[in-house]
Amino acid sequence: MISPLFDITDRVVLVTGATGALAGSAADYLVAQGARVVYIGRTQDKLDVALARCRRRTPSARCLGVVADVLDRAALERARDTVLEKWGRIDALLNGAGGNMPGATIPPGKNFEDLDFAAFRQVVDLNLHGTVLPSLVFVPALVAGGRGSIVNFSSVSAPQAVTRVVGYSAAKSAVENFTRWLSLDLARRTEGRVRVNAILPGFFIGEQNRRLLTNEDGSLTERGQLVVRNTPFGRFGEADELHGALHYLLADASKFVTGTILAVDGGFTAFSGV
Repeated sequence: MISPLFDITDRVVLVTGATGALAGSAADYLVAQGARVVYIGRTQDKLDVALARCRRRTPSARCLGVVADVLDRAALERARDTVLEKWGRIDALLNGAGGNMPGATIPPGKNFEDLDFAAFRQVVDLNLHGTVLPSLVFVPALVAGGRGSIVNFSSVSAPQAVTRVVGYSAAKSAVENFTRWLSLDLARRTEGRVRVNAILPGFFIGEQNRRLLTNEDGSLTERGQLVVRNTPFGRFGEADELHGALHYLLADASKFVTGTILAVDGGFTAFSGV
């Protein structure tokens, strides 16, 4: 029997970046917990793959795929209207879209002056504006519904300096500040009924950072070894290890929690390196 504190059955949860590794795994998990989940992605092909995977794992799944770029307000508004027409409300938003790109990262042997500013701008757009804009579009529905939870994605590169990833670090630091700002705004307007928090994942291997952290044979690169040495758990995270924290922040178990950045990082941000 599911405790009422953690019961998210029938909650309508929108997940941006749902065709990616971490947000996609989270979306699948939420469906398995009985939520009605809207997978938001940029291409129909990738959404079809994600939805097929979801329905294969959870035959009774109630999931909906909607094509929308998180930087396209008109597309997000169409997504909102589609969800409201189908399910009548929006209970939660998981802002999972994000990522990095090589041009916004300082490569070995290079310095800050070699930064590709166009790539830096793109990374900030995707991670920061790609969190703010969906929130702008979907928050009115959460407020109108009388309750809701927004969960954003931060990064271990936000609260402390992590070498090389200058664009991603700047963007995720701004996401943390935005999380706190919006949490206060909505707390006062809704008397705490709509909450805003963020999770702070440690190092998880995905397609974007695989070659940065591992070699072709699966062994760790020099940077990968450095990350593991500075993670007290001594390993990278697994996608399903984010599920518990996300579930907590979306459920009534955290109904007096807002403006919080919850680290799921194997101790990385707590470790001084000594």
